[in-house]
Amino acid sequence: MPPESQVNSCSYKSTHSHAHLHAQTQPYLLHHRCVVISLYKASLPPKFSLVLHHKFSPPTSILLGRTRTRAGIASRVEGETEDLIQPICSSSFSSSGSHCFIPLKTMMAIDQHMLWAFFASLFGFVLLYSLGRWNCSNANKKRLKKKSFPEECAKQSFGDGESRPLEGSGTDVIIVGAGVAGAALAYTLGKDGRRVHVIERDLTEPDRIVGELLQPGGYLKLIELGLEDCVEEIDAQRVVGYALFKDGKNARLSYPLEKFHSDVAGRSFHNGRFIQRMREKATTLPNVQLEQGTVTSLLEGNGTIKGVQYKTKDGQEHKAYAPLTIVCDGCFSNLRRSLCYPKVDVPSCFVGLVLENCKLPFANHGHVILADPSPILFYPISSTEVRCLVDVPGQKLPSVANGEMANYLKTVVAPQIPAELKEAFISAVDKGNIRTMPNRSMPADPLPTPGALLMGDAFNMRHPLTGGGMTVALSDIVILRDLLKPLRDLNDAPSLSKYLESFYTLRKPVASTINTLAGALYKVFSSSPDQARKEMRQACFDYLSLGGIFSTGPVALLSGLNPRPLNLVLHFFAVAVYGVGRLLLPFPSPKGMWIGARLISSASSIIFPIIKAEGVRQMFFPATVSAYYRAPPIKQDIQKDMAEIK
Repeated sequence: MPPESQVNSCSYKSTHSHAHLHAQTQPYLLHHRCVVISLYKASLPPKFSLVLHHKFSPPTSILLGRTRTRAGIASRVEGETEDLIQPICSSSFSSSGSHCFIPLKTMMAIDQHMLWAFFASLFGFVLLYSLGRWNCSNANKKRLKKKSFPEECAKQSFGDGESRPLEGSGTDVIIVGAGVAGAALAYTLGKDGRRVHVIERDLTEPDRIVGELLQPGGYLKLIELGLEDCVEEIDAQRVVGYALFKDGKNARLSYPLEKFHSDVAGRSFHNGRFIQRMREKATTLPNVQLEQGTVTSLLEGNGTIKGVQYKTKDGQEHKAYAPLTIVCDGCFSNLRRSLCYPKVDVPSCFVGLVLENCKLPFANHGHVILADPSPILFYPISSTEVRCLVDVPGQKLPSVANGEMANYLKTVVAPQIPAELKEAFISAVDKGNIRTMPNRSMPADPLPTPGALLMGDAFNMRHPLTGGGMTVALSDIVILRDLLKPLRDLNDAPSLSKYLESFYTLRKPVASTINTLAGALYKVFSSSPDQARKEMRQACFDYLSLGGIFSTGPVALLSGLNPRPLNLVLHFFAVAVYGVGRLLLPFPSPKGMWIGARLISSASSIIFPIIKAEGVRQMFFPATVSAYYRAPPIKQDIQKDMAEIK
């Protein structure tokens, strides 16, 4: 190496301004013919210098340096004060780099080849370094999708011996159950691009005596989900209101549908036909898989639900994995205990019959007879059939096998039925096709579990008197769909858990209104030996018979067209006050005042426990719950929806 004194230095101090830097270094560049080339790569080791020099000619310096910018010229790194070009008079390795010297003629011959070779080597080093750090979990990125990658890269091995798809390569959502809630949810999420695996115990057409009346509010949700054609071609009947019967009197209550399209109304149908139509619609989507099997358990790991274990028809055990598992396997769910606090109440049972070739007193109306001991329902389920549901309080029913049930229906129930339906009713009893179904009530009390969600009757039930179950389920699906839309990657477990917690809060106003109304109306419509309860029942019938806002308000609540908790409480106590007024007119009496006070107390004892079970804060003040603000767009959508259906 030449002596240090023979080396002409080409150093300069870095500055804050590139222009200033260029101005200061220009004399050196002109005098010494010093060429400075900087390469900026984030993955290079600390900067070093390669100096090309000949003792009889001015030096040519090539500086290879690492910096935090990607400019192609030498510039100052923010926050650094060291020289970009160190004095090149040292023959030893220093903190700033290493130096070597090559004759100029040789340099001129190899200059271009050396630079291109260096750049190619540098590029290869960066590429190999980057590839070494990437792993199979992001193999779904386009730049790494190469045919040479092994298929095993898309799977991960677990301790239980299963191979599970990783994010981007498998199922997004597992749905347990393909009833009304499950089938509608599968289509909705599948339409949004989710890969959905539905596991249903029995894919044959269901034959149930409930889930046959869809309120107008539920039909609006069906339209919003794009499933309105599922009530076509199943002989579904339009329902435009209710008719109440009590002690030979009747009151006709119509849905407030004036502000809606002419097609908006309630629908009644065979439950099984409706479900099969939705299943068929869901399977038209290529990313929805519908499989018959019985889910035996949820698969849990580190407190998170990873998927399900299920048994197929041939008895084989299988496991399915997804970042989100939604359980909606109905009122008899065997999975709900791990996802909520089940407090199931069975206040009564329905006894179901089908009346053939008879006409209802009011066409296209549901009929409610305030009978003794509890209500009786009639509504059309096809152009030739009318469903009759007789409510029998308690869980102990007369035996169907030995004829006790038939005798009960003929001697106790038949005399209270309108004359137009009595003959068809007795004929249906004689045919013997009598079916029973327990009426279950269960408030929504979730046990938030990462990776899992409860929906439908598996999560929340109310007395089916008002036919609000499907409306609640479809409303929940709309909320969940909108909530998950911005969350494209369901494998983001923390974000998913927060969104699901928001779901439980956002659903409360609509669901709680319908739940509370169903429970309260059932208790009010049922007969009682208590004089205050009798007065409450009569006051309710008379209040609804007044028409105008006194009927449209409660019916809008019942139909899901205006599910507002505060309106429900106002109308409920308006009925109680109306009943007290009837007792005090024309002149107050001690007995009337006493019964009136008991009537108010009875009304409070009916509605307040139901509200308490639903959650006062979530029902009336959801904005005070922190989870309410985790999805502000959804909150705005709900407010907009409420404004449209007012």
